[in-house]
Amino acid sequence: MPYFYYQSKKIFYKEAGGGKPLIMLHGDTASSLMFEFILPLYQENYRVILLDFLGNGQSDRVDRFPENLWTAEAEQVIALIEYLKIEKVNLLGTSGGAWVAVNTALKRPDLIDKVIADSFDGRTLNEDFTVNLLKERETAKQDIYARQFYEWCQGEDWERVVDLNTQALIECAVNRSPLFCKPLETLHMPVLFMGSLEDDMCRKNLPEEYAEMSRQVQQGRVHIFKTGGHPSVITNAELSAKVITEFIGI
Repeated sequence: MPYFYYQSKKIFYKEAGGGKPLIMLHGDTASSLMFEFILPLYQENYRVILLDFLGNGQSDRVDRFPENLWTAEAEQVIALIEYLKIEKVNLLGTSGGAWVAVNTALKRPDLIDKVIADSFDGRTLNEDFTVNLLKERETAKQDIYARQFYEWCQGEDWERVVDLNTQALIECAVNRSPLFCKPLETLHMPVLFMGSLEDDMCRKNLPEEYAEMSRQVQQGRVHIFKTGGHPSVITNAELSAKVITEFIGI
């Protein structure tokens, strides 16, 4: 299995297909396995690159996740891009990975061509984020399907991974840590904000939040699906692939 080293730890990555590079970034408590079922929709047109962030999936474990998790993970993405010696990379980040995608572009715009930010809350976390997160995670631990998903993505130590992630996100919310490392206004490449009206894991005013963000970035676009759960790139798989392919080009 392919790995690269980042700060003396191994990060797992995988490649499929050929064409313009498209890096897919998984959400919190998930891993690159979440994209396995939609790979056929992209790999004919793109060089799809998946990775497991440190502490997740097949990458090395960590003792804790930092509260600026999505900025720290952006550094891992940059390290992978530099390791593979590629540029003009397209990023598709979903849920927590959407913040990572935007932060990667903010940090190293010279490496990035276009960004798709899917199914995330945007510039701020919901006021009830901490309460909702704790409730959602505890409920998930008791749900057989959620437990199976966690174990599928993370392995036998899934509960520790979930707990460490929960702790980091709560610290981020309580300390009101910035979600973006730089102002959105500094983004000059095209950015597509994508989500679903039926996504109960995102803020209820998602269309308004996306519209405001699209005005702040230099080349922002918005696509909202009327149906579908979380994340839309999975629950609206074929429609999402069509929208993303039109946005990136072949």
